[in-house]
Amino acid sequence: MPKLAAFPKAFMDELCLSGEMTLRQWIDLAATLDIDGLEFYAGFLEMKDKNFWPEAKKMATDQGLEIPMMCCSPDFTHPDEAFRNEQIEHEKFWMEMTAALGGKYCRVLSGQRRPEVSREEGIQYTVSSIEACLPLAEKLGITLIIENHYKDNYWDYPEFAQMADVFCDLVSRIDSPWFGVNYDPSNTILAGEDPLELLARIKDRVVTMHASDRYLIEGTIEDLRKEENSLGYASRLSHGVIGKGLNDYDTIFSELKKVGFDSWISIEDGVNGMEELQESVTFLRAKMAQYWG
Repeated sequence: MPKLAAFPKAFMDELCLSGEMTLRQWIDLAATLDIDGLEFYAGFLEMKDKNFWPEAKKMATDQGLEIPMMCCSPDFTHPDEAFRNEQIEHEKFWMEMTAALGGKYCRVLSGQRRPEVSREEGIQYTVSSIEACLPLAEKLGITLIIENHYKDNYWDYPEFAQMADVFCDLVSRIDSPWFGVNYDPSNTILAGEDPLELLARIKDRVVTMHASDRYLIEGTIEDLRKEENSLGYASRLSHGVIGKGLNDYDTIFSELKKVGFDSWISIEDGVNGMEELQESVTFLRAKMAQYWG
């Protein structure tokens, strides 16, 4: 049976920018849910201090929760090598943070889809940057997980490897037991593509999953794609309760079960608060029991 984690999607600015919420407050809130662990974000304000890491782990452990996953947004597609090297060092710092928390999975991304960077350049920049992190991953016993990503909240451009053909090409170029895929079906929808088609192509590489569901408040997916160069998330995009959106969780879980997936599923939804997050937990617990028993 896979394990279920939660991510504080509703409280990101409070935890990462304003400091209006503490990690203890989030952990205590999350402990009221029927979950096994927490996915942390590398940008939590309190986590900048290494001395705080043991305390963060203890707060979760005291609530019976693991911290298996770290959500990071390295930007490896910048044409300046010095910038990329700086991003590699950031990723290594986040990997050390993950290990200190007892985690086994640390996210990587490609980077922003900058107009001046070609497809091949972007792939090469990303592959070389991830490969530079793999020796430390092995040393720490951590798997780097690349996500089929849409767009970091604080980026100017959408994900370089947002489209399936680029993502799959990139993934195919890295062969390491310390590298795998964090599958997010909703992000495929935002690319105007079929999440089940992507899953069919990369299911043997999936080691973790983001559970989410998305709605379009108005317009179409094509309208959204036209707006993807806007800062942050497009206004017509909405998260929602998992199981009530566009994703087919029966097929997704059926396919993952076939390839022996039994790792972590992290809820990246609940932007409207704890009640919505609780509904998503209830849906996922029932659906996971249906397929993994």
